[in-house]
Amino acid sequence: MSSPRLVLYHFAFSHYNEKVRWALDHKGLAHQRVALVPGAHVPLIKRLTGKTQVPVLLYNGEVIADSARIIDTLETRHPGASLYPADPAERARALDLAAVWDREIGPHVRRVAYFAILDDSAFVIRLMSPELSRLQLTGLRVAFPALRAIMRRSMQIHAEGAARSQERLNAALDRIAAEVRPSGYLAGDAFSVADLTAAALLSPITHPPELEHPYPAGGPLLWEGLKASLQSHPACAWAREVYRKHRTPPGP
Repeated sequence: MSSPRLVLYHFAFSHYNEKVRWALDHKGLAHQRVALVPGAHVPLIKRLTGKTQVPVLLYNGEVIADSARIIDTLETRHPGASLYPADPAERARALDLAAVWDREIGPHVRRVAYFAILDDSAFVIRLMSPELSRLQLTGLRVAFPALRAIMRRSMQIHAEGAARSQERLNAALDRIAAEVRPSGYLAGDAFSVADLTAAALLSPITHPPELEHPYPAGGPLLWEGLKASLQSHPACAWAREVYRKHRTPPGP
């Protein structure tokens, strides 16, 4: 039986996209990655899915959108190196917690991060540039002022929204710390989709060395201060340990 043709449309810097890259790598599934430029990605992704969010996976031509749905598809079709616990109760727990992290970590990390960095055009462009071609990077630089305005409006990136997201994120970190089992994992005694989801979505804050594209150094003071304040939380230390144990470091 031939291997499936897998093509991942993604943002190299995105924590939701990191979830899917990690799942693909964890299962040892060869795939092609297509890096997209934020904003310019909309026509292609909307044509494929009717929406504008990435990641999007083409599985032998079949379009699969949404990180949780992509992981579920991979788990169903490639059950080796399983991310779903075998025990039904633990599996339900893992899936429930993964959904909580998608809701309570993902958008709130994104909002507080962009609130802290969006005024620094050069830093954000460096953040978004991994895997982009020279032409793509030029287009991003030209379009960034308009893209920034769209991001602020669509993601509610303002002081009030960032403050609300900070509260939600703090609560999520406390919950992670409370939910970790004596095994060091969130469901059962092995690595699961719950651990992967939490650790991946926290990666903009934790900056684990196993990330394929490290986040740029020298960010705005507000961002550096925010990271420093959060990285001392036990949940962030736990997330870095999950990366150390289960994410292959990038090659030289």
